[in-house]
Amino acid sequence: MAFGRSSRPAGTTPHTGAGGPAPVEPLTLKILVAGGFGVGKTTLVSAVSEIRPLRTEETLSEAGRPVDDTVGVEGKSTTTVAMDFGRITLRDDLVLYLFGTPGQDRFWFLWDELAQGALGAVVLADTRRLQDCFAAVDYFERRGIAFVVAVNCFDGADRHPAETVRQALDLDPEVPVLLCDARQRSSAKEVLAAVVEHALDLARAHRAPARA
Repeated sequence: MAFGRSSRPAGTTPHTGAGGPAPVEPLTLKILVAGGFGVGKTTLVSAVSEIRPLRTEETLSEAGRPVDDTVGVEGKSTTTVAMDFGRITLRDDLVLYLFGTPGQDRFWFLWDELAQGALGAVVLADTRRLQDCFAAVDYFERRGIAFVVAVNCFDGADRHPAETVRQALDLDPEVPVLLCDARQRSSAKEVLAAVVEHALDLARAHRAPARA
């Protein structure tokens, strides 16, 4: 389920305070963070998570070098082999659970499991290796999962307008394209808020009755 309510620990009762109504339990939503190898998925989840993020990183081995394309990210020494997990409270009534997907092709079998119940997704892009996010864009388009594209602006990389990136990825006009710095909490939060807004807008549009 993409939507849910946080449960209280067993044996506790809601605090009403001065006879007022009990606070509303926050809505919880599942968001995926996807993209190519070394694009910054783990960095984004770590930057915004209010809990210690769960990481499943392993050191890159010599055996994996022939199948892991490290051009452009030669300094990367680890890789996510299952998922990253974090949590962020966007508002008092809205909590996001973040699931970062592995970037290499050989771990794609995990994507279907991670995508179950997701409200939407962030596709992180690196303009130096833009082709690496094609597969993620195709995945979410084919499954009808709402997504935004967030260009991670690496130091030293050429900056391109969002519309140029849209054209290069052949995205539909309604797909938001944003520029971000995955290391910065405020920037990453803006991306996540955009995902939620876009996904809910699409959901409302699908529920709207057709006019004669």
